[in-house]
Amino acid sequence: MRAWPTEDIDRLAAGDDLHIAPFRPDGTTTGTPTWIWSVVVDGRLFVRAWNGTRSRWYQAAITQHAGQITAAGTTYDVEFQPADTTMNGRIDTAYRTKYAGSSYLPPMVSAGPQAATVEITPRAGSAS
Repeated sequence: MRAWPTEDIDRLAAGDDLHIAPFRPDGTTTGTPTWIWSVVVDGRLFVRAWNGTRSRWYQAAITQHAGQITAAGTTYDVEFQPADTTMNGRIDTAYRTKYAGSSYLPPMVSAGPQAATVEITPRAGSAS
């Protein structure tokens, strides 16, 4: 897995506008971008599917392992991997900090979305 450049991960961490678009089965066409909450833990970018592992974007991301995200005015070519489950506590804390006060927060730190946690990493030449 490639690490995010510091400048990019700082912009991603500060923003609340991440749209995720995994590739379709053809491996080149992205699906419809979906706005999703994102958090950064130790310079690593994570997202969760509100509907858990049944989420269409989650299933596409895990199947295709690649796609694009758009955030902070930039589109990135990325790779998707299931997150290391030992990170769940720290990812929960990041969600609680970033989205404190939101009525949508409690479900995002529950078992369904936790099971659908994805780490997003850049692919070579990713920023456009």
